[in-house]
Amino acid sequence: MPLRKKLIAGNWKMHKTPAEGARLAAEIVAAVGKEPAVDIVLCPPYTALESVGRAIDGQEVRLGAQNMHPEKNGAFTGECSAEMLRALYVTHVILGHSERRAYFVETDDFINRKVLAALPNQLKPILCVGETLAEREAGQTFAVVQQQVEGGLKGVTAEQITTVIIAYEPVWAIGTGKVATPAQAQEVHAFIRGILAKLYGAARAQKVRILYGGSMKPANAAELLAQPDIDGGLIGGAALDARSFVDLVNAAVAAQ
Repeated sequence: MPLRKKLIAGNWKMHKTPAEGARLAAEIVAAVGKEPAVDIVLCPPYTALESVGRAIDGQEVRLGAQNMHPEKNGAFTGECSAEMLRALYVTHVILGHSERRAYFVETDDFINRKVLAALPNQLKPILCVGETLAEREAGQTFAVVQQQVEGGLKGVTAEQITTVIIAYEPVWAIGTGKVATPAQAQEVHAFIRGILAKLYGAARAQKVRILYGGSMKPANAAELLAQPDIDGGLIGGAALDARSFVDLVNAAVAAQ
């Protein structure tokens, strides 16, 4: 039995109405809804959480959200809290995605507040980290990733860390069709695991799943998933097509 179970999470971003989301989820469930070898998470927009939740009910597929606010309630127009997500049986939540960092100017401190709010509410954070093309070309990849990992995990205890999932998403490879080579991706994944080992000890670091989130698709999944520190994928565009997403789940099963 491998130490870390592979995980394939689909980030639908701002796509799919409730009805469209339910249909896509139903297609995925029909193909891999009983697959126990890997963890599968679907992350639709807020408006489709309930319909997708119904479509995957009773299956080996979990429901994720794309974001949340760190406060329990209050005057935060347009936001959702951890408690609200849990009321819809959400089990995972994407935090710190590069689009949130870039377009909504989310800082490591703010993202960290979300991580700390998710954990006591039985939500598994998928903490996203990664460098821009300019940062990579300037040789800043490791410094940027270290700052984001350490900043996002500030205050997370040793007991909590194995509930957290890290997603390395080189910003220059998201939605661009570009992809880090397996060697490039593995290098950063191993670096992240080294940071976790320093913070929490080697044994716990080996239990934390680190996903690759930069344009993984069926054509490159097998090679990426074969790397020793790549434990799955946070999937964008390929998650919007049932056949592509199922192919990625099957690739993870084969790599497990």
